Amino acid sequence: MQTPFRIGQGWDTHRIETGRPLILAGVQIPSDFGLAGHSDADVLFHAVTDAVLGALALGDIGMHFPDTAPEWKGAGSAQFLEHALKLAAERGYRPVNVDSTVILERPKLKDFRGAIRESLARTVGLAPECVSVKFKTAERVGPVGEGRSCEAQSVVLLASQKA
Repeated sequence: MQTPFRIGQGWDTHRIETGRPLILAGVQIPSDFGLAGHSDADVLFHAVTDAVLGALALGDIGMHFPDTAPEWKGAGSAQFLEHALKLAAERGYRPVNVDSTVILERPKLKDFRGAIRESLARTVGLAPECVSVKFKTAERVGPVGEGRSCEAQSVVLLASQKA
């Protein structure tokens, strides 16, 4: 039975690593470190991908793109999100809005909000006003607060294309 709406929640975390680029929603952020990962480690695209897959009850990003598969080594994470959105369309759903939060101690991301929001909106196929991207610190608590990792959380609302 196709319901008129489906909501999904996604979360991802990556360790901080020097010598890698810091990429959020496909936007490279100037930084002296990036995020460790098998792909480009775009924690924001990963969280949104998981939210879309969760709304569809199709598991998580690791089930579709295992980090042991050589074909995904260094891959751009936009393709993971595009795959999840294709699965949604095949099941008769389209995204309505995205609400995401990136948790990172440094660098400050506020100056990149517009570029990150626009890139995420473009990838999801929504107007920027339907995409929220918030930035938080962990107040120096835990692995994020200690500057050892970065997290992202996302909620995605899908609507039936029949609605």
